[in-house]
Amino acid sequence: MSTKFGPAGLGGVKEAISNLERYSELGLKACEIAFTYSIYIKRKEDALEIGKAAKKLGIDLSIHAPYWINLNSTDKKIIEKSKQRILKCCEIGTYLKAEVVVFHPGYYSKMSKQETYQNPRKSRGFSGPQKADIKEQAFCVIKRGIFEMQKEIKKKKYLPKLAPETTGKLNVFGSIDEIQKLVKDTGCCFCIDFAHILARYKDYKFKEVFEKFREHKKMHIHFSGIEYGKKGEKHHKKTESSQLKKLISNLPKKKEVTIINESPFPVEDSVLGLKIYQTLSKI
Repeated sequence: MSTKFGPAGLGGVKEAISNLERYSELGLKACEIAFTYSIYIKRKEDALEIGKAAKKLGIDLSIHAPYWINLNSTDKKIIEKSKQRILKCCEIGTYLKAEVVVFHPGYYSKMSKQETYQNPRKSRGFSGPQKADIKEQAFCVIKRGIFEMQKEIKKKKYLPKLAPETTGKLNVFGSIDEIQKLVKDTGCCFCIDFAHILARYKDYKFKEVFEKFREHKKMHIHFSGIEYGKKGEKHHKKTESSQLKKLISNLPKKKEVTIINESPFPVEDSVLGLKIYQTLSKI
């Protein structure tokens, strides 16, 4: 099995291939294309060319969908637009041969965490009981949205898998257990962001997380330094070598692991992570 490191960020279309070549020269074997503010690769021809170059260089691509996503909105138009943005990432990701599309699922809004996961259907125009039971695995809007997108992905034969991400703010859906439930109930992929977990729980919870996802052979991970407060995540910062050592020392054996760095210095910190990994692997 393998562990690959890479940055969040490919740069613009014109410099994308030269950036991939530079990443390869540095020993990096992964890259997450940040569509966080816009899906800026618009032409199929450009995506195909970038994907071909990445494959030739042995670099695995992934995508981070736009921040403007809320699958748990009380406004149906927002939910539909959120799904459209994610599905557009899946379309472009198919040309790029990206493995996953990472996204933040949504907000708790005015509901409790439990209500969000099992969102009462009548209040959203769905048929069904007013209150859902966890044991009956009642659908929440987020879960329903994932099922609907998976249906469209299958219909359109898109390549990437959906990967809801653990989130770093307390008012945002995306705890460890919530992501685990989505994976279990929908068969979707996942993204474990340990910076977000640190901000949310004040602890990386490495052992707990790897135990909860132990059955999965592939793991998509985000890691970087982070500033946080009582309400969780504030912003990412440079990754300290001591933090990288903690992560790498706790990585499960016999897994295919991709580690994407989202710090303000993603390439530099990815190279640092790779060097630490290579050093620790020799011990």
